[in-house]
Amino acid sequence: MHPITDRLSNVRVAIVGAGRVGSALARALTEAGIEAAGPLGRGQRPEGCDAVILCVPDAEIPAAAAVVAGAAPLVGHTSGATPLSALEAARGEAFGLHPLQTFASGALSPFAGAGCAVAGCTPAALAFAVDLARALGMTPFEIDEEGRAAYHAAASIASNFLVTLEAAAERVAAGAGLEPAEARRLLLPLLRRTLDNVAELGPEQALTGPVARGDEATVARQREAVAETAPELVEAFDALVALTRDLAAVRS
Repeated sequence: MHPITDRLSNVRVAIVGAGRVGSALARALTEAGIEAAGPLGRGQRPEGCDAVILCVPDAEIPAAAAVVAGAAPLVGHTSGATPLSALEAARGEAFGLHPLQTFASGALSPFAGAGCAVAGCTPAALAFAVDLARALGMTPFEIDEEGRAAYHAAASIASNFLVTLEAAAERVAAGAGLEPAEARRLLLPLLRRTLDNVAELGPEQALTGPVARGDEATVARQREAVAETAPELVEAFDALVALTRDLAAVRS
């Protein structure tokens, strides 16, 4: 964790939303030495706070903002895709704090080392978001309202779609007689090494396999196996092969 800045030394932050993000954020703030109230239920109104952070589903942010109207001079949300205008009803200086991290498990320190997209409707609101991100051990970077959708789509492709692809790989592995748990155990070392290679070399140089080397006969046999084992995945397989060919062409 980064040391608390002077601006956060006497700040009290209320967390609204007791889901995975809200619970993890309240715990992490406390561990960083920042007084945190909550996580509160979505209909609860915080009192005596310097800032309120709404950790609720995107569609519920405007309603939650209305509930906390006037409760604190600073009001933020943890959504990557939702504009700050969704906080208008809160009548405070709006800020955004979106940890570039997944919260599928109860990791003790999910924020440390992660990036964090920040935004603020005023310089003070932005500075507050930056300070919070740093206090939690994250690396803040500013995004503007026009870039939010693209930023969030990139995050979904990198994380959510990766999970979807691994689930698809497990289904196809059934054609080789592998149970899902066994396939997962065997495929994860490959996945980890691939991610390490991307980090070290970039996607173009990290790419290997039959598409990258132009082995169309092997690709065709793979497609047949997918069609036989999981025909619902053929369209996705074809699309991924096409994208992989494009990536291989960039490298060559």
